Amino acid sequence: MEESNNSSEEGFLLLGFSDQPQLERILFVIILLFYILKLLGNTAIILVSFLDPKLHTPMYFFLSNLSCVDICFTTSVAPQVLVTMGKRDKTMSYGGCVAQLYVATGLGSSECILLAVMAYDRYAAVCQPLLYTTIMHPQLSASLASIAWLSGLITSLIQCSLTVQLPLCGHSKLDHIFCEVPVLIKLACVDTTFNEVELFVASVVFLIILVSLILASYGFITQAVLRIKSAAGRSKAFGTCSSHLIVVVIFYGTIIFMYLQPAKSSSKNQGQFVSLFYTIVTPLLNPVIYTLRNKDVKGALRTLTMGSGFGSERIHA
Repeated sequence: MEESNNSSEEGFLLLGFSDQPQLERILFVIILLFYILKLLGNTAIILVSFLDPKLHTPMYFFLSNLSCVDICFTTSVAPQVLVTMGKRDKTMSYGGCVAQLYVATGLGSSECILLAVMAYDRYAAVCQPLLYTTIMHPQLSASLASIAWLSGLITSLIQCSLTVQLPLCGHSKLDHIFCEVPVLIKLACVDTTFNEVELFVASVVFLIILVSLILASYGFITQAVLRIKSAAGRSKAFGTCSSHLIVVVIFYGTIIFMYLQPAKSSSKNQGQFVSLFYTIVTPLLNPVIYTLRNKDVKGALRTLTMGSGFGSERIHA
């Protein structure tokens, strides 16, 4: 019993890339740069969607929620990773690890559901254009966004509570860069079959089933787009939907690789790079893809930038 409490008293040693100091320094710079750009990009999307009346639509409402989730999700991981990489002492307190586990798991689950909700929104817009405003009314949009946030919270409470109850018997070395469910399961000194089955079932629900629904939605969307006679209409529909589909493939692909495998099977470096990708890289790709490939957002950003510049000139005058 005394050994099992050592981790809660002393915390965890995050090994990460500590055995490769040159790679660690390079990753520190990359993660810091990506984190700053991600904060700026997602904050810009939230502000533009709120300030520009033309973007007060369900699509941009969900996109704002996605940007908010991305900011919180990455912030729950990136600062801690940067601090750990920047110091010799790689320890993290038990309380900090548990807090990170709950927050990151909940926000990651919420993002999975939000992406599925956005796919349904695009399905309604393309396949039911005449009924779109009736189907995606503000109350339904708010309800779907609330379900995404609450589902992430409930999933986190269940999954993480089961994980932190596992006895670690003094094991405190994590071959990872932050605290994550599959990594903590590896430390347990008891049979983890139940936890692995629970994690697999949750992963199937949040990944396989949701991905199947998203792909089905885009199957119907593709059929509807191909029936559009106007080449400009087809191009606009494909452009809007392909942006979302790119985000879905990147985000779900990396998480499926991490979670839909036995907890003890993935190699150290593979798991760390995959985790970095869906916690640091993907949240940056969201604003990049949605702004560079979206004329409405680019136009709104240009208008707001010119408007703020004009306003500052008037004040200066």
